[in-house]
Amino acid sequence: MLRIALAEDAVLLRAGLVELLGRTGHEVTAAVGDADELARAVDADRPDVVITDVRMPPGFRDEGLRAALQLRARHERLPVLVLSQYVATAYAAQLLGGAGAAAGGLGYLLKDRVGEVADFLDALRRVAEGQTVIDPEVVRVLLQQQSADRPLNRLTPREREVLALMAQGLNNQTLAARLSITEASVVKHSSNIFMKLDLDPTEGNRRVLAVLAHLRGEERDASGVG
Repeated sequence: MLRIALAEDAVLLRAGLVELLGRTGHEVTAAVGDADELARAVDADRPDVVITDVRMPPGFRDEGLRAALQLRARHERLPVLVLSQYVATAYAAQLLGGAGAAAGGLGYLLKDRVGEVADFLDALRRVAEGQTVIDPEVVRVLLQQQSADRPLNRLTPREREVLALMAQGLNNQTLAARLSITEASVVKHSSNIFMKLDLDPTEGNRRVLAVLAHLRGEERDASGVG
């Protein structure tokens, strides 16, 4: 059982999440509608994990995301799962580029993923355990944004598949099962990826962050942003 603080301004979605989490054996310690309420609830009674929307009152910009980053700064290793309505790679980059990101316990999911109950609960569990979880759609968009002359194009189609799953935070065992290949093959493909992209052969959360940092860097280069 996890103790969860939830911040979501859409009343129906918030109520639905409270019901879903309660029905699956978790305890919702706070269910609030804005970032300030979330901060007060977490400071008063630290939960096992925080779930928060990105855009919340009063400005409906990135209040929920900023609250999550501030809470992570105040409460070391506080697991946070951020929900977003849209594929906003800048928000994902901000979350994953913050202080303490390498410690893990971070997730960025699209709200549509909540409808896939098993996927949502698995992501929540992994974040609570200290892993990094990125929505597959965010990774897909990042991969599509690479220009034709970028190093990513050195990869074989299978290596690109491995890279996409790697960026989602999957370990070698799960990755092998998804692609119906052996773990040894995963290790071989991973080594080739890191070599071709000039990345450190890191593991776990550091591996996810390294891959995402590369993809974000390629995205900035392709768009001409310094």
